[in-house]
Amino acid sequence: MNQRIQELAIKAYKDAAILASQGVIPMSLVREVQLEKFAELIVRECAGIVADAVDHREPASTYVDKIKQHFGVES
Repeated sequence: MNQRIQELAIKAYKDAAILASQGVIPMSLVREVQLEKFAELIVRECAGIVADAVDHREPASTYVDKIKQHFGVES
């Protein structure tokens, strides 16, 4: 697994575990919240990549390649 994806997965798990330990969510929902947070973090990373490319006036065709490269996904 790509290092950045691992980092995001760990962050999502920790965020969900903190919510459960604080009583914000029941333990039975930790996995569901973890998956939601993981997806949100990935979307935020992708949005940041696109925003950066737009700021640099790069062609739209580079976005897909930049996102794949960022997450270590091969074509």
